[in-house]
Amino acid sequence: MHLFVDPHPQLVAAAFSTELPAPLGELEGAGMASLLQLDVEAPVARDEALRKAVRDLLRHGGYKPTGRGKPASEYLVRAAGEGKLGSINLVVDACNAVSLASGIPISVVDLDLAQAPFRLALAPAKSEYIFNATGQTIDISGLLCLWDAAGPTANAVKDAQRTKTHEGTRRTLSVMWGCQGFEDQLGSALGWYRRLLERSGAVTQDVECVPNPGAGQ
Repeated sequence: MHLFVDPHPQLVAAAFSTELPAPLGELEGAGMASLLQLDVEAPVARDEALRKAVRDLLRHGGYKPTGRGKPASEYLVRAAGEGKLGSINLVVDACNAVSLASGIPISVVDLDLAQAPFRLALAPAKSEYIFNATGQTIDISGLLCLWDAAGPTANAVKDAQRTKTHEGTRRTLSVMWGCQGFEDQLGSALGWYRRLLERSGAVTQDVECVPNPGAGQ
């Protein structure tokens, strides 16, 4: 499996797929919820320099990562600080725990609800998608997104509702939105993320990020 990446001066992406041992709704949390708080013991730590780099990453295409449009990793810090970051399911909890600790935004999508090929690219002007079950939309104009055959479906702010995990999820794709200059933090977070899932019986596999041969055509 490959993830095609359009040229970007700041992005260092990492991705992997996960196959769960049973439908997601049947799996226990494996203690993942205990990691959804500030300052847990982790092999990686967020810092101010990375927070600024993530915002710069998202600004590249003209998107403004502020207010309700700030990176998901910043939302997690605020929610955890207010005691409002609750458990959702094993897959999302693992994603949120690693993003919270590392400061790196992470997207996770259901592979059986998405269609290859997958690529990372900027969304054009006047782009949007529904991001929750109530039908709310997010303007993703100029925002770096994960695309599948049907269009943009995830990014470092809010993932699309159409490919979110659910009780029947068996396979997922995780994308970590890393930044140049912070490769060590990305590598540590990636390894920890995969270990958290694997200790619950999941099998993870590398997804190679390769230059998009069709970019600019």
